Amino acid sequence: MKYKKNYAGKNYPVLGLEETYNYAPKLDLLVIGSDEVFNCIQDNSNVGFAPELFGAGHQANRLISYAASFGNTTLESLKKYQVADQVAQWLRAFDALSVRDENSRKIVQELIGKDPVCHLDPVLAYDYPAKLPETKAKIPHDPYMILYGYSGRFNKEEAGEIRKYAKRKGLKILCIGGIQRCGDKFIDCSPFEIFEYFKHAESVVTDTFHGTIFSVVTQKKFATFVRKNGYGNSEKLTDLLKRLGLERQIVTDTKKLGKILNLTVAYEPVMEKIKRERQRTYSYLKEMTGHGAEE
Repeated sequence: MKYKKNYAGKNYPVLGLEETYNYAPKLDLLVIGSDEVFNCIQDNSNVGFAPELFGAGHQANRLISYAASFGNTTLESLKKYQVADQVAQWLRAFDALSVRDENSRKIVQELIGKDPVCHLDPVLAYDYPAKLPETKAKIPHDPYMILYGYSGRFNKEEAGEIRKYAKRKGLKILCIGGIQRCGDKFIDCSPFEIFEYFKHAESVVTDTFHGTIFSVVTQKKFATFVRKNGYGNSEKLTDLLKRLGLERQIVTDTKKLGKILNLTVAYEPVMEKIKRERQRTYSYLKEMTGHGAEE
């Protein structure tokens, strides 16, 4: 609770966010993204059907998206809830559309007949963790693994297998992002410090998109649970791992978790793919902004 209560106050200033809301500012360029900005069919009252995330009511000269995702919103669900036409109208107003996964690409294609470009998540597009500032992360001396996910989302069977693996390897289980039933310690850290913890971990178990990305950029042994039910992430997470050639890191059988974590991940071809995709990202942003994007 302390972590959640203090998170915004500690980290929003890094983004230059102030307490006063800045509604529909006049801009040269408005960029919508990234992540699940187009995920509009949800039962979470904190998000839901938000026109602003599609650029509605904006006062910018030009409107683009970058690596946007519909998350687990599908074309079928848009039609079921009778909002497909409204979403299509908003999408047509974009000067350029960039998405991050095949599900999002297909939705845009079907709704407005345009083929959007596909780009990486910003965490992959930027050279993390090489260009990070120094942090004060208190890295443990004893070997550990990271369990990264929303609180309580790992069930009893999954937690049991994670605990067995940790015991077999002599590892402490550090929980980041949320508390889990099999964790030894919860780590309250800043976004920059996260990379330090990942960098020194023996291995990682996660069920999130960005937990998977953190594992990749720090080149760790990892296993990813892909969630299909409830607030699922199968559309964008399966797509990410397929694009990077890392499908074998997906846990399809909980009993085989240890086997996946023992795999040696061939990161050289993965990093080559990321390098090429970064260049595509820089070219897109340079074209859209009329300036050179920082590499």
